[in-house]
Amino acid sequence: MNSTELKLLQGPLKDKYRAEPSSAIITLNASGQIGDGISCKVATGKAIVEAGLHPATGGTGLLACSGDLLLEALVACAGVTLTAVATAIGIEIRGGVVKAEGDLDFKGTLGVSKDVPVGFKTIRLLFEIEADATPEQMDSLSKLTERYCVVYQTLVNGVGVTTTYHSTPGATLK
Repeated sequence: MNSTELKLLQGPLKDKYRAEPSSAIITLNASGQIGDGISCKVATGKAIVEAGLHPATGGTGLLACSGDLLLEALVACAGVTLTAVATAIGIEIRGGVVKAEGDLDFKGTLGVSKDVPVGFKTIRLLFEIEADATPEQMDSLSKLTERYCVVYQTLVNGVGVTTTYHSTPGATLK
């Protein structure tokens, strides 16, 4: 896809969202089925992923770790955003790798220390890109990728999360 094709694809959507702002608000959703043992099966749209405990919390390592899935979502979103931005501003990306790594202190997760927060302490995102781009183009690519990556912005800026719990005694939910 080139810049013109991308603009032709996205132009009508942008026009619609300008004319009807409420049409741009879409609710994305995900659901999972509580599995056997300590696991949850999540449909990703292309496959079923079964998540479980990380080995540092007693897991076997055979199931996906939710922390890994979070980093994978960041990599996927950042990679797609990077290629869309590069296309839009005329940088030809011949290839590349996007990597994310994050540091966790499992003393918080396991309740060993109340002084240790639960969650990632820090996340690092690295792009190794094959492209003939000037330093100015790379600066624009970096700024625009960070600005428009949904997962990156959600992690950096935080978002309110509400929770609701329901119990259905004796029912089998599918």
